[in-house]
Amino acid sequence: MKLTSDTSAITHINGLCAPMMINDIDTDIIIPAQYLTQTSKSGYGQHAFSRLKQADPGFILNQPHYQRAKVLITGDNFGCGSSREHAVWAIQELGFEAIIAPSFADIFSNNARKNGLVLIQKPMSICKQLAAQSIETPQTIEIDLLNSKAHTSDIHFDFVINSFFQHCITQGYSELDYLMAHQSQINKHKTLAKNSRLFLHTAEEIGVTS
Repeated sequence: MKLTSDTSAITHINGLCAPMMINDIDTDIIIPAQYLTQTSKSGYGQHAFSRLKQADPGFILNQPHYQRAKVLITGDNFGCGSSREHAVWAIQELGFEAIIAPSFADIFSNNARKNGLVLIQKPMSICKQLAAQSIETPQTIEIDLLNSKAHTSDIHFDFVINSFFQHCITQGYSELDYLMAHQSQINKHKTLAKNSRLFLHTAEEIGVTS
Protein backbone atom coordinates (compact mmCIF):
# COMPACT_ATOMS: atom_id res chain seq x y z
CA MET A 1 0.00 0.00 0.00
CA LYS A 2 1.33 3.40 -1.03
CA LEU A 3 0.81 6.00 1.67
CA THR A 4 2.73 9.21 1.13
CA SER A 5 3.74 9.92 -2.46
CA ASP A 6 2.23 10.10 -5.93
CA THR A 7 5.17 8.21 -7.46
CA SER A 8 4.03 6.02 -10.37
CA ALA A 9 5.14 2.42 -10.66
CA ILE A 10 7.64 1.84 -13.47
CA THR A 11 7.96 -1.73 -14.69
CA HIS A 12 9.22 -1.16 -18.25
CA ILE A 13 11.22 1.53 -20.01
CA ASN A 14 10.93 1.61 -23.78
CA GLY A 15 12.66 4.32 -25.75
CA LEU A 16 15.45 5.57 -27.94
CA CYS A 17 19.11 5.17 -26.92
CA ALA A 18 21.44 8.18 -26.88
CA PRO A 19 25.12 7.10 -27.24
CA MET A 20 27.57 9.28 -25.27
CA MET A 21 30.67 7.12 -24.85
CA ILE A 22 32.75 9.48 -22.71
CA ASN A 23 34.48 8.34 -19.50
CA ASP A 24 34.48 10.30 -16.24
CA ILE A 25 31.55 12.59 -16.95
CA ASP A 26 31.35 14.50 -13.68
CA THR A 27 28.41 16.34 -12.16
CA ASP A 28 29.82 19.73 -13.21
CA ILE A 29 29.72 18.58 -16.83
CA ILE A 30 26.17 17.33 -16.33
CA ILE A 31 25.00 20.59 -14.74
CA PRO A 32 27.58 23.41 -14.34
CA ALA A 33 27.69 25.13 -10.96
CA GLN A 34 26.61 28.52 -12.30
CA TYR A 35 23.17 27.11 -13.03
CA LEU A 36 22.52 25.86 -9.49
CA THR A 37 20.36 28.84 -8.60
CA GLN A 38 16.93 27.23 -8.55
CA THR A 39 15.08 26.51 -5.32
CA SER A 40 13.05 23.70 -6.93
CA LYS A 41 13.87 20.45 -8.73
CA SER A 42 12.97 21.87 -12.13
CA GLY A 43 14.70 24.22 -14.53
CA TYR A 44 17.99 22.36 -14.92
CA GLY A 45 17.37 20.33 -18.06
CA GLN A 46 17.90 23.29 -20.39
CA HIS A 47 21.45 23.65 -19.02
CA ALA A 48 22.36 19.95 -18.85
CA PHE A 49 25.62 19.10 -20.66
CA SER A 50 25.79 22.74 -21.81
CA ARG A 51 29.59 22.76 -22.07
CA LEU A 52 29.60 19.74 -24.35
CA LYS A 53 26.74 21.14 -26.41
CA GLN A 54 28.50 24.50 -26.86
CA ALA A 55 31.90 22.97 -27.63
CA ASP A 56 30.66 20.61 -30.35
CA PRO A 57 27.74 21.42 -32.68
CA GLY A 58 27.68 17.72 -33.61
CA PHE A 59 27.39 16.58 -29.99
CA ILE A 60 24.86 13.80 -29.67
CA LEU A 61 22.33 15.81 -27.64
CA ASN A 62 22.42 18.61 -30.22
CA GLN A 63 21.03 16.21 -32.81
CA PRO A 64 17.22 16.48 -33.02
CA HIS A 65 16.42 12.78 -33.23
CA TYR A 66 18.28 12.06 -29.96
CA GLN A 67 16.47 14.78 -28.03
CA ARG A 68 13.58 12.38 -27.38
CA ALA A 69 15.87 9.59 -26.11
CA LYS A 70 14.99 7.87 -22.83
CA VAL A 71 18.13 5.78 -22.26
CA LEU A 72 21.65 7.20 -22.10
CA ILE A 73 24.55 4.92 -23.04
CA THR A 74 27.82 6.22 -21.63
CA GLY A 75 31.31 5.45 -20.30
CA ASP A 76 33.08 4.60 -17.05
CA ASN A 77 32.69 6.44 -13.76
CA PHE A 78 29.60 8.39 -14.77
CA GLY A 79 28.47 11.03 -12.24
CA CYS A 80 31.81 11.48 -10.48
CA GLY A 81 32.74 14.79 -8.86
CA SER A 82 30.64 16.80 -6.41
CA SER A 83 27.57 15.35 -4.76
CA ARG A 84 24.99 17.70 -6.31
CA GLU A 85 21.60 16.04 -6.63
CA HIS A 86 20.81 18.58 -9.34
CA ALA A 87 22.73 16.37 -11.79
CA VAL A 88 20.06 13.68 -11.51
CA TRP A 89 17.26 16.23 -11.80
CA ALA A 90 18.84 17.73 -14.94
CA ILE A 91 19.19 14.32 -16.61
CA GLN A 92 15.59 13.42 -15.82
CA GLU A 93 14.34 16.77 -17.11
CA LEU A 94 16.00 15.95 -20.44
CA GLY A 95 13.67 12.92 -20.57
CA PHE A 96 16.12 10.19 -19.61
CA GLU A 97 14.68 7.38 -17.49
CA ALA A 98 17.72 5.10 -17.44
CA ILE A 99 21.49 5.17 -17.93
CA ILE A 100 23.63 2.22 -18.99
CA ALA A 101 27.36 2.47 -18.19
CA PRO A 102 30.28 0.30 -17.02
CA SER A 103 30.36 2.09 -13.64
CA PHE A 104 28.78 4.93 -11.69
CA ALA A 105 30.05 7.16 -8.90
CA ASP A 106 28.65 6.13 -5.50
CA ILE A 107 27.01 9.40 -4.47
CA PHE A 108 25.47 9.88 -7.91
CA SER A 109 24.09 6.32 -7.66
CA ASN A 110 22.46 7.07 -4.31
CA ASN A 111 20.92 10.28 -5.64
CA ALA A 112 19.64 8.44 -8.71
CA ARG A 113 17.92 5.79 -6.59
CA LYS A 114 16.24 8.42 -4.42
CA ASN A 115 14.83 10.10 -7.53
CA GLY A 116 13.80 7.02 -9.52
CA LEU A 117 16.52 7.19 -12.20
CA VAL A 118 17.44 3.65 -13.26
CA LEU A 119 21.18 2.91 -13.45
CA ILE A 120 22.26 -0.29 -15.19
CA GLN A 121 25.89 -1.37 -14.94
CA LYS A 122 27.19 -3.45 -17.85
CA PRO A 123 30.73 -4.15 -19.15
CA MET A 124 32.33 -1.63 -21.49
CA SER A 125 32.03 -4.13 -24.35
CA ILE A 126 28.23 -4.17 -24.07
CA CYS A 127 28.05 -0.38 -23.77
CA LYS A 128 30.21 0.05 -26.86
CA GLN A 129 28.03 -2.39 -28.78
CA LEU A 130 24.88 -0.51 -27.81
CA ALA A 131 26.47 2.84 -28.65
CA ALA A 132 27.81 1.69 -32.02
CA GLN A 133 24.45 0.21 -32.95
CA SER A 134 22.68 3.44 -31.94
CA ILE A 135 25.07 5.64 -33.96
CA GLU A 136 24.63 3.51 -37.07
CA THR A 137 20.84 3.46 -36.84
CA PRO A 138 18.71 5.02 -34.07
CA GLN A 139 17.85 2.14 -31.74
CA THR A 140 14.98 1.55 -29.35
CA ILE A 141 15.74 -0.41 -26.20
CA GLU A 142 13.21 -2.14 -23.97
CA ILE A 143 14.12 -2.52 -20.30
CA ASP A 144 12.07 -4.93 -18.21
CA LEU A 145 12.57 -3.91 -14.58
CA LEU A 146 10.47 -6.74 -13.20
CA ASN A 147 12.56 -9.47 -14.80
CA SER A 148 15.90 -7.61 -15.07
CA LYS A 149 16.19 -8.05 -18.82
CA ALA A 150 16.81 -5.62 -21.68
CA HIS A 151 17.07 -5.80 -25.44
CA THR A 152 17.40 -3.84 -28.65
CA SER A 153 16.70 -5.39 -32.04
CA ASP A 154 20.02 -7.31 -31.94
CA ILE A 155 21.40 -7.19 -28.41
CA HIS A 156 19.88 -9.01 -25.42
CA PHE A 157 21.21 -8.94 -21.86
CA ASP A 158 20.30 -9.47 -18.23
CA PHE A 159 21.20 -6.97 -15.54
CA VAL A 160 21.26 -6.60 -11.77
CA ILE A 161 20.15 -3.49 -9.91
CA ASN A 162 19.75 -2.72 -6.22
CA SER A 163 16.95 -5.04 -5.03
CA PHE A 164 15.37 -2.49 -2.67
CA PHE A 165 15.31 0.14 -5.43
CA GLN A 166 13.90 -2.44 -7.86
CA HIS A 167 11.08 -3.24 -5.44
CA CYS A 168 10.29 0.42 -4.80
CA ILE A 169 10.30 1.61 -8.41
CA THR A 170 8.22 -1.30 -9.73
CA GLN A 171 5.67 -0.83 -6.93
CA GLY A 172 5.58 2.96 -7.16
CA TYR A 173 7.01 3.41 -3.65
CA SER A 174 9.32 6.08 -2.35
CA GLU A 175 11.65 5.10 0.48
CA LEU A 176 9.27 6.83 2.91
CA ASP A 177 6.32 4.92 1.44
CA TYR A 178 8.17 1.69 2.16
CA LEU A 179 8.85 2.65 5.77
CA MET A 180 5.30 3.84 6.36
CA ALA A 181 3.91 0.59 4.94
CA HIS A 182 5.79 -1.22 7.75
CA GLN A 183 4.70 1.14 10.53
CA SER A 184 3.00 -1.58 12.57
CA GLN A 185 6.12 -3.79 12.55
CA ILE A 186 8.27 -0.79 13.47
CA ASN A 187 6.01 0.05 16.41
CA LYS A 188 6.03 -3.58 17.56
CA HIS A 189 9.83 -3.72 17.45
CA LYS A 190 10.05 -0.42 19.30
CA THR A 191 7.80 -1.74 22.08
CA LEU A 192 9.73 -5.01 22.40
CA ALA A 193 13.07 -3.20 22.41
CA LYS A 194 11.89 -0.73 25.02
CA ASN A 195 10.72 -3.51 27.34
CA SER A 196 14.06 -5.30 27.14
CA ARG A 197 16.43 -2.34 27.26
CA LEU A 198 16.15 -0.10 30.30
CA PHE A 199 18.19 2.71 28.73
CA LEU A 200 15.46 3.31 26.14
CA HIS A 201 13.02 4.49 28.83
CA THR A 202 12.74 8.05 30.01
CA ALA A 203 13.51 8.80 33.66
CA GLU A 204 9.82 9.38 34.37
CA GLU A 205 8.87 6.02 32.90
CA ILE A 206 11.13 4.11 35.31
CA GLY A 207 10.20 6.25 38.33
CA VAL A 208 13.38 8.28 38.67
CA THR A 209 12.79 11.75 40.10
CA SER A 210 15.21 14.60 40.61
